[in-house]
This record gives sequence, C-alpha cells and structure tokens, in this order.
Amino acid sequence: MPITPDEYAELHTSPLSPLLRNVLNHTLQNHPKHHMVSGHVQGQLLQIISLMLQPKYVLEIGTFTGFSALCLAEGLKQDGRLYTIEVREEDAILAQSHFNLSPKVHQMHVCLGEAAHIIPTLPYPWDLVFIDADKTGYCDYLDLVLPQVRPGGIILADNVLFHGEVLEQEIKGKNAKAIAAFNEKVRQTPGIDFTLLTVRDGLMIIRKNSK
Repeated sequence: MPITPDEYAELHTSPLSPLLRNVLNHTLQNHPKHHMVSGHVQGQLLQIISLMLQPKYVLEIGTFTGFSALCLAEGLKQDGRLYTIEVREEDAILAQSHFNLSPKVHQMHVCLGEAAHIIPTLPYPWDLVFIDADKTGYCDYLDLVLPQVRPGGIILADNVLFHGEVLEQEIKGKNAKAIAAFNEKVRQTPGIDFTLLTVRDGLMIIRKNSK
C-alpha cells in the first residue's frame, strides 16, 4: 500500500532534536487535545523560518505544550526574546517545564492570560509572530500585532484551512467562519504579501512590506 503525501513529507524532513521529539511524543501520548500540536513537518518548517530570519523578538499567541515555541526559538539572536501567551494555566505550566530543558530557557517567557490584554503590554518590534490560539480571535490578533511587526517581519497563522471546513460552500461552524473571515481579511489588508500553504491544517505566511 503506498504511503500518503504527509507520510512521504515526514520521511523527507530532517529529524527533530531529542528535546523536540520528547515534547512532541509526550504531547501525543498524554494530552487530551494532542491533535493541536504542530507536529514534525510543521515544527521543522517553523524552525527553518526562524533560522532564516534570525529574529530578535518573537511572539507566539497560543503556547499549548511549548513544542512550537521551542521550534521558533531555534533562530533567536543571542540577545533575543520569545514571548508566548497561554490562557490555560495547566498548559502554561507544562510548557514551562519543557522550556526548562532548553538551553534557550532564559530567552523564553510564558505570559498567562488573555492574549488581547497581554499583547498591548509587550511593546516590541516583532520580527516573527505565530498565531495559533482561539480561532474567533484571529482577526483581532492580526489588528493588534501587525502595527508592531517590523517592516520585513513575518506573521504565521495556523489552521487556516480548519479541517477543510473553509472549503465548504456553506460554512457553518463558528470557528470555520472565523478562519474564513481571517483569510479574507488577509486578502484585503494593504501593505503585506502572503501565501497559504497546505501544510498540516493550513499555514498562512504573511510578510509586512518594507515600503
């Protein structure tokens, strides 16, 4: 039986570091919402983007178990900082325990609470932003972070296909409707370039123009 495109992609993607592999496996085996973790291929994509950008300031909206934050931290400058926001205290504590095993732990900061309240308190020129939180908040998060992203900076948004529901002729679920609205908002926003990748559940890459 032939392998699937996803299996083929994973076969031809660099292996994860021992720490990332352990965090991913622990999440898949123990977390009741393990399907939310980025996974091997997307995790490596996040790492490669970070390594290419060499960001000084990274913002993640939606920490979960810390896997994606660890991927995004790979390219941090020596004096760089990563801030990740999580509304669920249990996940924030778990993520911090994973960060404690990383040599970059002192550069990584978990912020517990509502992203809409925390983002305005972080006055940094973001080089890289990853949005992977409540889907109904995506449009608001874009409005909040885009002015703070430096020219040439990157915003990534996860789950922009939302299990294929955004492709339906009549979109019914509130989360799917919110993601469809976000995707359309990106299309209508001036001053950015963007592309939607079909990796995993859809990843939108947005670059703020330097013009």
